[in-house]
Amino acid sequence: MVSDLKDKAVLITGASTGIGAAAALAFAREGCRLVIHYNASKDAAEKVAADVRALGAQAALVGGDVTQTANVQRIVREAVAAYGRIDVLINNAGGMIGRKPIEEYTDDYLSQVIALNVTQVAMFMHEVIPLMRKQRSGNVINVSSIAARHGGGGGAIIYAGTKGFISTATKGWAKEVVSDGIRVNAVSPGVITTPFHERYSTAAQLAAMQATIPMARLGAADECAGTFVYLASDAMSGYVTGQVIEVNGGQYMP
Repeated sequence: MVSDLKDKAVLITGASTGIGAAAALAFAREGCRLVIHYNASKDAAEKVAADVRALGAQAALVGGDVTQTANVQRIVREAVAAYGRIDVLINNAGGMIGRKPIEEYTDDYLSQVIALNVTQVAMFMHEVIPLMRKQRSGNVINVSSIAARHGGGGGAIIYAGTKGFISTATKGWAKEVVSDGIRVNAVSPGVITTPFHERYSTAAQLAAMQATIPMARLGAADECAGTFVYLASDAMSGYVTGQVIEVNGGQYMP
């Protein structure tokens, strides 16, 4: 157990499945108090909350479409109402919307991808950073993607670009808030077996991706969770800020 994380209030967006759910359980094992955000997957979120409580940790559920700024504001208010503070913010919610070639781009498609992967993250920063400034402490962990490094596969270029924004903005945000005792980092997962790829990637696409991974296998959500715990702990990573940590089986080595 990482002793300095015990009783920390951790808000994880998109925590009902995949990487967010795995991170929630990892923080529960450290004795944290979890705020588990979900959008459409309420039943899955309730299962995560039950698993968190079974580990002896506290869990509060909050729902809402994060592409609506009013919901972002409400989610943060409910998180603070639950525990009185936010010590760790994990901006995990995001998605591809769909794979589209250049010829199929529309204003609506572009707006949706940007709203889901860029705007809402910036708005969570807007709402949470002032709270952390008052606390004079806090850790933000954004979720980027290996797609930000290689530009994305078939039809995923706009998604990759939004994740490139996350990687770049993480560095800028880290510099802006460092004097207030706040660290900002990012986790960049590779090809992880989650509902994301079940929705957007075919078996053939996954096999092609696997062939480029030195470990010769796809990753699991649990294999990302420890990186979040590491970055959230001042005892473990107190001199780390503005970094994008790659978790990809060696597929990309910066």
